[in-house]
Amino acid sequence: MKYFFLTFFVLVITFGYSQKKVLQTKFTSDNITIDGKLDENVWQSTPEATNFIMSQPDNGEPIPDSKKTIVKVIYDNDAVYIAALLYDDQPDKIRKEISQRDSFGIADVFGVFINGFNDGQQDFQFFVNAADGQADCITTDSNGEDYSWDAIWKSKAIITDFGWVVEMRIPYAALRFSAEKKQTWGLNFFREIKRNRQKYTWNFIDSKIGTFTQQTGILKGIENIKPPTRLFLMPYSSFYVNANGQQKTVGTLKGGLDIKYGINDAFTLDAILVPDFGQTKYDDQILNLGPFEQQFNENRPFFTEGTDLFSKGDLVYSRRIGGRPINYPTAAENETIIDNPSSVDLINALKVSGRTKDGLGIGILNAVTKRTFATIENKDTQETRREEVEPLTNYNVLVLDQRFRKNSAISFINTNVTRNGGFRDGNVSALVWDLNTMKNTYSLSGNLKYSYVNDIMDKKGVSTSLNIGETSGQYRYSLGADLVTKDFDNNDLGINFQTNYYSIYGNASYRILNPTKLFNSFRINYNMYTQFQKETGKIQGNNMNASINLDTKKNHYVSFGTNISPVESYDFYETRAENRYVILPERYNAWLYISTNYNNKFAFNFNPSYSIFNETERST
Repeated sequence: MKYFFLTFFVLVITFGYSQKKVLQTKFTSDNITIDGKLDENVWQSTPEATNFIMSQPDNGEPIPDSKKTIVKVIYDNDAVYIAALLYDDQPDKIRKEISQRDSFGIADVFGVFINGFNDGQQDFQFFVNAADGQADCITTDSNGEDYSWDAIWKSKAIITDFGWVVEMRIPYAALRFSAEKKQTWGLNFFREIKRNRQKYTWNFIDSKIGTFTQQTGILKGIENIKPPTRLFLMPYSSFYVNANGQQKTVGTLKGGLDIKYGINDAFTLDAILVPDFGQTKYDDQILNLGPFEQQFNENRPFFTEGTDLFSKGDLVYSRRIGGRPINYPTAAENETIIDNPSSVDLINALKVSGRTKDGLGIGILNAVTKRTFATIENKDTQETRREEVEPLTNYNVLVLDQRFRKNSAISFINTNVTRNGGFRDGNVSALVWDLNTMKNTYSLSGNLKYSYVNDIMDKKGVSTSLNIGETSGQYRYSLGADLVTKDFDNNDLGINFQTNYYSIYGNASYRILNPTKLFNSFRINYNMYTQFQKETGKIQGNNMNASINLDTKKNHYVSFGTNISPVESYDFYETRAENRYVILPERYNAWLYISTNYNNKFAFNFNPSYSIFNETERST
């Protein structure tokens, strides 16, 4: 075993760099109008980013002259500006579809990816489609794309006789970067030609390497910028009317204020005073028949912005803050509960997040919720009393995330919930690591979490995982294992469904990296997962699946596979009772998915599946 770790350490310190393109930008004092016309003089003398390279399907193939793409970048003290000339010898065939934000459907797309720290860890991505729609997201290799993040920026796309043009203005307030006088940013441009199912990037994205954010080019030339003070005051008010047949109509006026302040170019303070979240959308009504609580999306703007740091380790489920009270009121036989609040009001909250020039990310979140009471009425005397269901509570999160070598990170996270009085308190700490060799060929990731709950009886628990894999080339694999003890509990500020188990899992895959005579893309994938109940050793879950995914030369997509559970498993959760379980039989499933080329006048999707169980007369 010691030779394995020595070998891995050698792999980690071995390095090599792929060639990165460099684009020089220039400062402008002109007033840039975002209209897609590019008629300002500064655009004519600005260096160009050209020679795009195909990412998919023919990885590494130069873009043809008929689809030539030219991009320019300028800047001032407020923002960066991007102009893109997207040539197309058949402009009448450019795909356009009007859709909501962050959804492009079948439209052609242009995008810019910016990493203000040039650390290969996180991109701020901004997209414009040929129908002039916008999308934006934060992307990391570990967590993928987060489209819940929305920035304020301008863009304009117009169709021309030579193709289409995009002009963008991205304010510094929408980005994060160091306070250096001379900036060096990671940069890439993206173009998708939908009718051909072709994707191109300015800096080459090598499909043999299992990373995206670390294969950007370089933007140089931003110097001595003097961005304005990033201070946003967002007041709001709401009026509620409560009426029913038994009580008189009551109107309530509420108001609040959100504050966003740029401490410097790298760190931002967000705060909410006297909050009211009446402007957020309602949750869908869901009938939950399962053994676990329902998990809902976060709809409050304060908690959806800058979530990348606070999502480390999956310890924060922000709906806990201001969620349901911790206790349910108790009523005697002659009493009835006439008012039991479904949520707890927030008094205030603030968070500070950012990253230093040395790659240290710091996130601090603190929120305080009100003391909350239920109202109980005596049926005989009609007298009412109040019972405390949630005390004054403080929620706190601390995150330290150190990035290094542009592709690795180690994080420390602590969450703490302190309730006033004799109510339950909870504290969870975690160490999370994601280590990759310099050539991004192997990865080692995992975490170690420790929870402590101070309740009627103190409870301590551990959750840990370890994963290793090869992440490049045609053949890739990964192996991993998890262990969660019975008393691990992060539910005061996080959400956790299963405990008291250990599991092993693995993956193996093969893919072509460039088109062949038959296929534009082809991939075979195999996964296996087995989970054991920690105390009895019984199998709680088992699954094996294999699939083939391919794109034909005519741009038809086909996927098919099988998904089986070859042995009985024992569900210890569905019974909702200690030391009891439900026996789940063996299960065998096969499926097929066909999506024909959307450029055809007639296109369709076809997705049948069939499952059989090792039980009499049971199949789906």
